[in-house]
Amino acid sequence: MIELVEVSRTFRSRGQKVPALDSLTLQVPEGHFTAVIGRSGCGKSTLLRLIAGLLGPTAGTVRVAGKPVTGPRRDIAMMFQKPALLPWRSVLDNVLLPVEIFGWNRASHREHARQLLAMVGLSPSERRLPHELSGGMQQRVALCRALIQRPRVMLMDEPFSALDALTREEISTELQRIHKELGATTVLVTHSIQEAVLLADQIVVLTPHPGRIHRVLDIDIPQPRSLGFNAHLTDLSTVTAELHDLLLGTDRGTGTPSPTSPSSRNG
Repeated sequence: MIELVEVSRTFRSRGQKVPALDSLTLQVPEGHFTAVIGRSGCGKSTLLRLIAGLLGPTAGTVRVAGKPVTGPRRDIAMMFQKPALLPWRSVLDNVLLPVEIFGWNRASHREHARQLLAMVGLSPSERRLPHELSGGMQQRVALCRALIQRPRVMLMDEPFSALDALTREEISTELQRIHKELGATTVLVTHSIQEAVLLADQIVVLTPHPGRIHRVLDIDIPQPRSLGFNAHLTDLSTVTAELHDLLLGTDRGTGTPSPTSPSSRNG
């Protein structure tokens, strides 16, 4: 579904070229949930913006569903770190905002918006304003707003980073269910190793600046996953520890994986 081939992206700063990503090749199969982790400044958000068509690559090719990405597309939705809800619009009207932007018929999408709000437990809040909601509720609204366009690809740029740990885990549990139900190919950028392990079928570890692929891990632990007591807690802890060592290894040029890990490796 998502394919990047030898993709590089360079920015200019004070007259000098600054590489953000270098010769990155990656495939995300249709319906998969991929998490991208790495140190600050390794190009994670740049990678998402390239897939979204908000940036163009300096070199290489980005394709989604077999077509080169040359700009923003309606089959690709994106969530950012902040929910960016319009404060004067109700919850329901914020969810319907993309419908108006795309010029679609609002009445025909209202029921779909209500179904999405029900899916994240916000039906009783559809008439409330954003300032009346908690941070976790606001991000649920932002998630519904992204899903209203029925995207084939969902891109998420640390959307839960400002939330407390328990709320993050609660939303992670909901997101596992939503992803299974809707099946959009999803790429999540996160600094949280635990979040990546809970959600992802595949975890991409990037090297520090410039971003290159250090390792790709396929996570075979059954879902739903949680950090509480469960049959797969040992496997979750093992993969979490492995990722911790891999991230430290990106700084040392090492990061040898554990032979006892339940994950398979590529790249």
